[in-house]
Amino acid sequence: MATNGARRPIIIIKRPVMAARHHGGAWKIAFADFMTAMFAFFLVMWLLSSSSPNQLTGIAEHFKRPLTEAITGGPAINNSLSVIPGGGDPAAIKKEVKMPESDDEAQDVNRLDQMKAQLDKMIEASPLLKEFRPQLLIDITPEGLRIQIVDSSNRPMFDRSSAQVAPYMRTILREIAPVINAQPNKITLSGHTDATTYAQGDKSYSNWELSADRANASRRELVAGGLQEIKVLRVMGVASSMHLNQSDPLAPVNRRISIVVLNHRAQMQIEKANSATGASVSSKPGAPGQAAVSLSTARPDQRG
Repeated sequence: MATNGARRPIIIIKRPVMAARHHGGAWKIAFADFMTAMFAFFLVMWLLSSSSPNQLTGIAEHFKRPLTEAITGGPAINNSLSVIPGGGDPAAIKKEVKMPESDDEAQDVNRLDQMKAQLDKMIEASPLLKEFRPQLLIDITPEGLRIQIVDSSNRPMFDRSSAQVAPYMRTILREIAPVINAQPNKITLSGHTDATTYAQGDKSYSNWELSADRANASRRELVAGGLQEIKVLRVMGVASSMHLNQSDPLAPVNRRISIVVLNHRAQMQIEKANSATGASVSSKPGAPGQAAVSLSTARPDQRG
């Protein structure tokens, strides 16, 4: 410590300032890639939002099929000369891609859905039809809108072992005829019986003739109710080959009439099949593609 009162000298330490390191422009490239990816993402989202459901289904099938074939070993792999799974001739792959449904088919589906809603509403609004609601089954199938009128032990649709239409059955058919006729779609009718057989079996008049006669009798009632005959594409009798109640072949619900308002695809398939059979299928004048059903006029025996 200084004794003469002099101040302690001030010591100044100088440290060199290091300049910030230069990081280069790599971050700019990464940011540009990110912005490009985001732009592509939003562009894809916009395209998807503006596409119809059928177009989206077609796009999904386009990307799904190569992966499915690569996993399961489909024909595109076996026939391909490429070592890449799912590869091969682009022209051949293009043929395998499932095309989306046309707008006509989409409108066809919407039309049948609206028809189902209209029938349900009409049944609920009509006191007469509402009484028979338990015997009316309406659903959508791959072929179109199916309307089934089923039998009941307390309320049969036809007289026993005959094609004589019961009064309530006639009412139902004539009420729904205008609704069916309002659609451009054609229809098919199928007659069903239970497994009860005739005393003589299938040697003479059997469930096959009975089911066909009942289907044709239902067709006549629909026509009387306002359905155009040209709308009927096929009338069939299938006997007891297709039970509604599989556990009980003798159940009353197995005796039924099935009316299918065909969608466009099913209608085209049936018309193509009818025209392909040529001599074996005859058509009524003025009803192209309408299959004629051969019905027996023999008097039925009572079933056992």
